[in-house]
Amino acid sequence: MKEGYDRVTCRGTVGPLTENWQQWSSDHQASQKQNPFSQQQVCGAPPPTGLPQRGQRGYGRPLEGSMTERRGRDAHTHVGREVEELCAAIRAIGRRGGEGADAGLGGTGAGDRAGGAAAGQGTESVTVEFGRLFEHYVTISNKLVGVLLRARRQGLVHFDGEMLWQGQDDRVVITLRQ
Repeated sequence: MKEGYDRVTCRGTVGPLTENWQQWSSDHQASQKQNPFSQQQVCGAPPPTGLPQRGQRGYGRPLEGSMTERRGRDAHTHVGREVEELCAAIRAIGRRGGEGADAGLGGTGAGDRAGGAAAGQGTESVTVEFGRLFEHYVTISNKLVGVLLRARRQGLVHFDGEMLWQGQDDRVVITLRQ
């Protein structure tokens, strides 16, 4: 044995580490019994306290005040800004009111119906072909189609078809509805 080696000191420093590890292990096992996604969940165990159950307000949503909730709000705000930028880009490069597809955009007539419906609501419509918008918007963002789909779900734009593809859908007319 080396001189100066003390077994008592060694045991004294390992003891608290062992106790901490055992405490963590016990706490983790108890939490896993409540976790519905764990293999250790006890059938019939009471649901975790504080979490909304199916059918209650807040079920399937992040806990209020959590980092997950904050990240979700931040992402929602970011996407909202991208939709606003898209609408601004359409206003900047699009054709207003009666100029739409009748003025040489070469639409298939679908843009005429969408533009007419929007104009019938008392607002001036702005139209642009997808190819032209794609060429302009590519310097702003590489997510044009996703942002267009989001804007359509919000009722801000109209275009025919479920998806727009560069090249084959360059002549599809997109109508801004506000």
